[in-house]
Amino acid sequence: MSQQRTSFIKQVPVKIQLSSTIFCYVVALRPRQWTKNLIVFAAPLFAFSITWQSFLGSLLAFILFCCISSSFYLLNDIVDVESDRRHPVKCKRPIAAGLVNIPIAIAMAVILLVSGLSFSWLYSPFLGTLLIIYAVVQIAYNLKLKQIPILDIIAIATGFVLRAIAGGVATGITLSIWFVLCTGMLALFLAVEKRKAELRLLKVRGGKTRSVLKHYSLSLLTRMESVVTTGALMTYALWSSGPQIKGASTPWMMITFPFVLYGIFRYQLLSDSQNIPTEKERTERPEEILLTDVPILLTILSWLIVILGILWLKQQGLIE
Repeated sequence: MSQQRTSFIKQVPVKIQLSSTIFCYVVALRPRQWTKNLIVFAAPLFAFSITWQSFLGSLLAFILFCCISSSFYLLNDIVDVESDRRHPVKCKRPIAAGLVNIPIAIAMAVILLVSGLSFSWLYSPFLGTLLIIYAVVQIAYNLKLKQIPILDIIAIATGFVLRAIAGGVATGITLSIWFVLCTGMLALFLAVEKRKAELRLLKVRGGKTRSVLKHYSLSLLTRMESVVTTGALMTYALWSSGPQIKGASTPWMMITFPFVLYGIFRYQLLSDSQNIPTEKERTERPEEILLTDVPILLTILSWLIVILGILWLKQQGLIE
């Protein structure tokens, strides 16, 4: 009995170590950033084509984007390992912290990338083409574009637009041009806010980080923020009031506009908050806002409930 207990005690640290190692590799995939891929579900939602077929198509697109995006997160962390170690926040990432074996991380990235592209092409050549374009943009971003001012922001936004289009392709739903433009403007807004938060955090904490930040200033990013915020609100208003929205009349869909307005302003409030470093670190990573800020979470939930309610009432003939 004592021998069994001794054997059990000896095994516990090994199991804990194994669990800790697996956890580090999972964290290296950045599952929190998978929230960005939820935009693939927008196509069936706004077309009110909420069926099992459309859900499964969107779910497949979501999984494929998670695989491919995680592969590039791994590759990006490998390429930037030295600069990340000098970064006040990114130094805690598993690869930068030395908690993940780099050769194994490379193998994981290759497997995720190849499997994601292969399955997407088998499901739909058009979807596969979009994911290949997404992969090319990510490769270009990791190798060069992230070092070129303006193009780095556009590359980040392009990833969101490709996700939105892929959601329509995976479900066979045609997206309106205003929806695509609105997605692009909102993505540009998030990208500008990300750079702005990085720059402000750099000024507070100092140290060396991504080289592209030396080309930006807070005044420039603030002006860019104003442009993309205006563009996002205008394109959303045009999209929500347009006849291209299946099943919803113009005046009722405009009810959702205040939610979008508040969400954008709330995000800007957090970005400019004096609560350093917590808010700056969160706006440097947009997925943190979506997962942790209660007012924004409630705003998104309310926005979805109102949209679903309007579309359902319209389908039932209760409103026009």
